[in-house]
Amino acid sequence: MKLTSIAAGFTLAAFTPLHAQQKPNVVFIVADDLGYGDLSCYGQEKFQTPHIDRLALNGTRFTRSYSGTTVSAPSRASLMTGLHTGHTPVRGNREMKPEGQYPLPAETFSLFHLFKNAGYTTGAFGKWGLGQPGSTGDPNNQGVDDFFGYNCQLLAHNYYPDHLWHNQTKIDLPENRNGQFGTYAQDLIQSKALEFIDNHSNNPFFLYVPMILPHAELVVPEDSIIRQLRGSFEEQPYKGVDSGPTFRMGGYMSQEYPRATHAAMVKRIDLYVGQIIDKLKETGVYENTLIVFTSDNGPHREGGGDPDFFNSNGIYRGYKRDLYEGGIRVPTIISWQKKVPAGKESSFSFAFWDYLPTFAELLKLKTPAGTDGISVLPAILGRKGQKERDYFYFEFQELGGRQAVIKGDWKLLHLDICKEERFELYNLASDPSENHNLIDLFPLKATELKEMMKSARTDHPDWPLY
Repeated sequence: MKLTSIAAGFTLAAFTPLHAQQKPNVVFIVADDLGYGDLSCYGQEKFQTPHIDRLALNGTRFTRSYSGTTVSAPSRASLMTGLHTGHTPVRGNREMKPEGQYPLPAETFSLFHLFKNAGYTTGAFGKWGLGQPGSTGDPNNQGVDDFFGYNCQLLAHNYYPDHLWHNQTKIDLPENRNGQFGTYAQDLIQSKALEFIDNHSNNPFFLYVPMILPHAELVVPEDSIIRQLRGSFEEQPYKGVDSGPTFRMGGYMSQEYPRATHAAMVKRIDLYVGQIIDKLKETGVYENTLIVFTSDNGPHREGGGDPDFFNSNGIYRGYKRDLYEGGIRVPTIISWQKKVPAGKESSFSFAFWDYLPTFAELLKLKTPAGTDGISVLPAILGRKGQKERDYFYFEFQELGGRQAVIKGDWKLLHLDICKEERFELYNLASDPSENHNLIDLFPLKATELKEMMKSARTDHPDWPLY
């Protein structure tokens, strides 16, 4: 298929990088609102994702991997900083005028800074959402050498925007003005990501690809993928925003075939992953490239999205904005020829904030002080000696405030914090779907986890939870 258009964490420090020829490239792909069960290698039965399935066959498929939290900006902030959402400087989706979200502070040590300290060229192509253009959180101020895509995640709700950003330059797309369907933004962004590989295949690079699919709105170009899927499912048309002040400014357009379109969007992600792998092979760097594919949180129910129909969260309860497993447990595949075990399934548990220390160990750099993460490189490479973490902590600022803490197989949820305040306790080993609240049966375990939950977070004047 042809693309439709080619048109406050840590203080910066000096480290001793690996010798140049030892350095592996890293490609980190993050889908937007892709559920645990949305891939055929994770149980999806209504459509297939062959390229991602092949990536899993050539690498390790993790079954207990967590995002940073249950919505975009704080989840990605956790990935960037190596901090869980009790410590991240960004803990919610908060809009900033004129275009963008609450920014990462200037003193943040980001994942991109880590790679730059190791001599890498860094690129980010897709949705940023961590600071408006020119702010301290602007990607170029957070260690990104080359950025192309949506700076503002609110504008990333639509796929035919009137502009995108290339670093500090606003790229106008006049063919999309006045409701036109000229350039499908994710296709254009994908072409720029492939160009980045072409341009930097002779030197080590870190390529971050935060795709905007399959987030609402539900829309794809009129091509062979959607044509083959239309008529495959009984549809419930969605009536959305097709005019007015929120049209293409956060509102979701109407969609007559929302189920077929969701399937087409996931299959388009699959196509993009295949193109990236082909480009790595074409440029001769595939065997020396570590590839991560994951999602920023669980599946959405917006714009006509129907995760129950697709069983998008698998056996897990909850969706995006929930701290039940369905909102935070995400598909994760890691591949690296002859380094990561092929065709393996792993139940080892880790989260977004573990990637920064993991890549520090990969690059033989010192992990910055204060990180909440641990290196999971031994688990990724199938080696012995993997350290276990003490606990996981998550928080969500909206819907009355929510917290979750996981220690071993036990999980405590704190819900409706600003209203009635209630707790739920689950054992994930015996009850992975979180159907049976054990709070009254195990009061001592609940008390232990409540104390852990209180001590896990630090107060932030812009992100009060209580």
